[in-house]
Amino acid sequence: MAGNTTPGVITCKAAVAWKQSEPLKVEEIQVEPPKSTEVRIKMLYASMCHTDTTCWKGSLYPMFPRILGHEGVGVIESVGEQVRDLKVGDTVMLLYVGECGRCSNCLSGKTNLCSQFPLTLGLMADGTSRMSAKGQRIYQMFSCSTWSEYAVVESNYVVKVDPRLPLSHASLLTCGFTTGYGGAWKELKVERGSTVAVLGLGAVGLGAAKASKILGASKIIGIDINDMKRDKAKAFGVTDFVNPKHYDKPISQLIQEATGGLGVDYCIECTGVPSLLNEAILSIKSGIGELVLIGAPAEEKAELNYFPLLLGRTIKGTTFVGVRIHSDLPKIVEKCINKEINLGDLITHEVSLADVNKGFMEYMKQPDCVKVIIKF
Repeated sequence: MAGNTTPGVITCKAAVAWKQSEPLKVEEIQVEPPKSTEVRIKMLYASMCHTDTTCWKGSLYPMFPRILGHEGVGVIESVGEQVRDLKVGDTVMLLYVGECGRCSNCLSGKTNLCSQFPLTLGLMADGTSRMSAKGQRIYQMFSCSTWSEYAVVESNYVVKVDPRLPLSHASLLTCGFTTGYGGAWKELKVERGSTVAVLGLGAVGLGAAKASKILGASKIIGIDINDMKRDKAKAFGVTDFVNPKHYDKPISQLIQEATGGLGVDYCIECTGVPSLLNEAILSIKSGIGELVLIGAPAEEKAELNYFPLLLGRTIKGTTFVGVRIHSDLPKIVEKCINKEINLGDLITHEVSLADVNKGFMEYMKQPDCVKVIIKF
């Protein structure tokens, strides 16, 4: 074991969501030291994701007071006594899924959802929080909360950063871009010459488009209601940009028409808008079409048209879209280092923690915004 074994409580600044849909408040919080298998991290960069906005609105896992943020990069400040593979001073990426490599799920090769280190919601795996403010327990986002100067996380959810990768870019790989990329690569296994539709062209959708291009898809149809995303979408591999607001037709019909009436082989739904579920299903081919849902849902329930599924279409859900954080993520990192992927093109805004509300509002409202980075 290396590093400080007797760290104390740290008082630092964080963006606290005290109530649903209310502006965040940047104020002092207390962050406890890591327990035996945990690490405490001084944040360097964090980024904003659609899931953060969904949770802030209370439509997904409503827990308050809460510190949002599940994407980020930082340097380890202290480690628990049982941590072996990480040390104080390591620069790391913070993830929200684990990979033990030994449980039945990991050994199956069928999923990236480790049963030993599962997705956690709001609290650490032991049911406690490492953060408090004004005498109140603060809920975290998933495995931790990154919109804070310090965060505590189970060490298995942490991956060392390749020093050749810019830290702001590494933050984008901890959810958004990787989620889209994995949708095409790991979940759908897009084949050369196939056709793909991507619904929603934020960082997630652009990740899906880029993976589809690298995998050799012949047609990549990008759907978004923001015309300002056209050029960026083309740069990331979209061959056909479609803004459904310009047509008096359903999205599924537009996709069908773009593929000679057949539909696409694969569809990646990145918006989480419930009303688009059936449109996504109808956009894929009968018999062989596959759809993966990766957008954080604005609502827990959606009506599903049953009949299209009886015609052989497949729909699946996923978390971090099949990407194993220790086995697969380094392969994406290598493509970024080799310039096959340019993550810098996704960063449209950078703010300080003090200006987190400004960044948050820009992320939700500005038409040219793709990704907001918080620099600590």
